[in-house]
Amino acid sequence: MKSTDKDGAQEFSALARLRDTLRKLYHGRTPAAFRFQLAAIVIDLAIIAFFIATPMIQESPSFLWLDYSVAALVAADMIARLLASNDMLRLMKQPASWVDAFILLTLLMPSALANLGFLRILRLWSLSRSGALWRYLEMRGLRRWREASHAVINLLTFLLVITGFVYTFFFRTGAGLEGYVDALYFTVATVTTTGFGDIVLPGIAGKLTSIVTMIIGISLFVRLAQALFRPTKVFFPCPQCGLQRHEPDAVHCKACGHLLKIPDDGD
Repeated sequence: MKSTDKDGAQEFSALARLRDTLRKLYHGRTPAAFRFQLAAIVIDLAIIAFFIATPMIQESPSFLWLDYSVAALVAADMIARLLASNDMLRLMKQPASWVDAFILLTLLMPSALANLGFLRILRLWSLSRSGALWRYLEMRGLRRWREASHAVINLLTFLLVITGFVYTFFFRTGAGLEGYVDALYFTVATVTTTGFGDIVLPGIAGKLTSIVTMIIGISLFVRLAQALFRPTKVFFPCPQCGLQRHEPDAVHCKACGHLLKIPDDGD
């Protein structure tokens, strides 16, 4: 009985050490942690590039091997982030975690969920919610560009999701690079409301797709313009109410009046 208790204690200790190591790597600010976080971002970008290229390479004999390899990477990252979290349940409830779980499901079932594969590009949106990405930019003195970067990523994600949707349901007969470029051309032309006449989507479904694309696309363009041209604000969570956006010279939180100590960029 004592031997069993001892083994259980050792396993718990090993798990605790693993979680502590992962927590330092994912959330730390040491040089080693930043190198790890940068490597994770690079891997994420490579995975996103694979998702974008999927329509053009899915007929390749090696596609399934690549697909399952990416699934293994995504699964390992999800498990590691859970172990690194101080509150696993809270992390699992976040939209980014649900997005990653759905992406993993499409990777594990590429044939059954082929028509939903275009949603994998939402991994880009999930990456934009990663604290490590913004910590790295802030370390380079680019904190003021955070909101504009969010707006650009949201617009790019929308364009790629709609391109994938249009390709999947309207241009699949033109499989490969040509069909995907046609879908991308239509998406850009629709969002910018220019270029109509040479490529249009047939039927009521095509018209509804165009309408939704224009409405959401224009909204995202407006959001991007606001982020670029309105007065710059800093991101600093208020300890009292959690409000994150404040004026650069703010002394008190405008929501609750709590005293703020916003560090200068050079601090």
